[in-house]
Amino acid sequence: MSNTKSSNQISTMTFIGMTCALVASVRNIPDVAAAGWTMLFYMLVAVLLYAFPVSLISGEFAGMFPGVGGPELWVSNSLGKKWGFVVSWLLWVQMFPGMVMVASALAPLFGNIIDNVPLGLSSKFTLVVILIVYWGITLLNLKFDMAKLGGKIGVWLGLYLPLAIMLVLGVAAWMKIGLLPTGTLGHFSWDKLIPDMATAKSLQYFTPIMFIFTGIEMSSVYITRLKNPVKTYLKGIFIALIFLFIVNILNAFVVANVIPSGKMELNNIAQSITIYCQILGLPHFIVNLFSLLVFIGVAVQLSAWASGPAKTVVASARKGYYPPKFRFWKTNKFDVSKAVILTQSTIISIFAFFYLLIPGVNQAFLMLVNATTVLYCLVYIIMGIALLKLRQLKPELARPFRIGKKGSQGNATVWMTVGILFATIIISVGLTLKAGSLVNLIAVIGITSIMFLIPLGIEKIRKPEWESEVAQQMEKEEK
Repeated sequence: MSNTKSSNQISTMTFIGMTCALVASVRNIPDVAAAGWTMLFYMLVAVLLYAFPVSLISGEFAGMFPGVGGPELWVSNSLGKKWGFVVSWLLWVQMFPGMVMVASALAPLFGNIIDNVPLGLSSKFTLVVILIVYWGITLLNLKFDMAKLGGKIGVWLGLYLPLAIMLVLGVAAWMKIGLLPTGTLGHFSWDKLIPDMATAKSLQYFTPIMFIFTGIEMSSVYITRLKNPVKTYLKGIFIALIFLFIVNILNAFVVANVIPSGKMELNNIAQSITIYCQILGLPHFIVNLFSLLVFIGVAVQLSAWASGPAKTVVASARKGYYPPKFRFWKTNKFDVSKAVILTQSTIISIFAFFYLLIPGVNQAFLMLVNATTVLYCLVYIIMGIALLKLRQLKPELARPFRIGKKGSQGNATVWMTVGILFATIIISVGLTLKAGSLVNLIAVIGITSIMFLIPLGIEKIRKPEWESEVAQQMEKEEK
């Protein structure tokens, strides 16, 4: 038994690497860079007051409930199955605006590949690319195990290589030209580090910067495989967050330095690469190659993500939370539900039309990333409430990782951790929406409200016999 346990353990460095891979992304660099010098303030808040509390809350939950299910399992064991279902629903629907936002990066990448940048920045072309690519990967998910393929190829082409190329070229360009007064970054002054909470335009990038760390809670599922859960988890999370902070800030710093003020294209990852090559006198085919690598990497990652959150819907359907006639419970040999995949592709296609309805690609991009982040923040708020309740209901429950010590002092630490997270979410989201356009405010509030109320409505009309009907239909399928 000890040998099996030892072979199943994860080292600190492996855990750090897994955590970084979950949330690191080249797509977020323009969001950070667009904030200028205030990026340092926003990133510090996002790391210390958002990502770290989420990691602590997730760590305590994962130690108590190490089974498959993540946030849905944790919340179900504290607040009941109803709220567990709400969480699983939110984790699914956040990908509707989220996938459109990620896929929107493909259009400018394609434009760079064929040396037609204006085409890639067209709202109509962006819509066409999103629809073609996403329906293409939908069909691939029904025929192949794309999750497995995405893990092996997508992470290298869509993450590691682009980040390295961007940083090396960016640092070389900065060493050659120094700080450009006309860049998004501009000359340094101490007052530029802290935003004016009433007037700063950079506040509209606050929530998108927080979005970088959404999903970090999933690294906590490895906590029971760490040699010393409390010490190793805290150390690993802290190092991972420092690494993510440095990588994002360094890349965003050199990007913001070369892109002229007011000219940042949030969904055009290759914009800075074009300028770097011009500054360094490098051949333009580097831009074409970079764009091709990232295009393939992002498309493959999208394909892998398409089936991931859908699995929570399948699990909920088998528990009787959806009408059996929807056939959300039925999966193919790759454990993918055709009904769920086609449903989410249809809804994602509807969200893609925001690129026609919202004037300007940047505004549509911000609206989608804001909606995605707010939906994910609702999950974190429910998780925080669930943890506080569980501390009261089951204080004796074994906790391999615990926030604070046992007793009243430890409970105070939990309340403080959850309180900091809630305050950060409310203040940052509020300031971001206030700084954005009225259309953005209405759209984000509307999307969030509708997506939150739908699962509560489903719960109201749900019939007890749905679960038994699903079980019977699954039994027939197996015969």
